[in-house]
Amino acid sequence: MFLSRLSMEILKINGTEKQFADGLPQTLSELLKELNINAATVVAEIDGKIIAKENFSKTPLAYDQNIELIRFVGGG
Repeated sequence: MFLSRLSMEILKINGTEKQFADGLPQTLSELLKELNINAATVVAEIDGKIIAKENFSKTPLAYDQNIELIRFVGGG
């Protein structure tokens, strides 16, 4: 199991490790697309820094980053 973990790329998203067998998404926008999350409905924080929506496509991702995604849900 340890060897297979080394071949995986990992990001910590909302406190849970997510593995990417085919490599990390290159940007925050790509990650949101892969997770089927609409960028207009989320606030993103990487390693404690809030990322402006206009920078999602310019924000590179790297191994072992801590990402918090807060989604807005309508309702009453």
